[in-house]
Amino acid sequence: MYFPTSATLIEFLILSIIEKNDSYGYEISQTIKLVANIKESTLYPILKKIGQAGYVTTYSQEYQGRKRKYYRITPEGTDHLAFLRGEWQSYKDTVDGIIEGRLRHDKD
Repeated sequence: MYFPTSATLIEFLILSIIEKNDSYGYEISQTIKLVANIKESTLYPILKKIGQAGYVTTYSQEYQGRKRKYYRITPEGTDHLAFLRGEWQSYKDTVDGIIEGRLRHDKD
């Protein structure tokens, strides 16, 4: 996609993805790549940051002889996700208003 993706938007997407089902890094990255061309060097620091903030927890699970690190949303993460959803809706409404001509800054 043409539009840039901020770290905050990636955080929002990660929490939205794991709210539905626990997930591992590669699976999360492939879903996010539907809207943004991110690299692991971008994704994993954000996963670490939201883990340190208490928004996700991790656990390991074996899959085909290898261990995968899964991410699970916490109650704090669910609260933060609700906050981000509200912020996203406000942002989206404002952008849509400008694009659709409903919002303008009046000249003084």
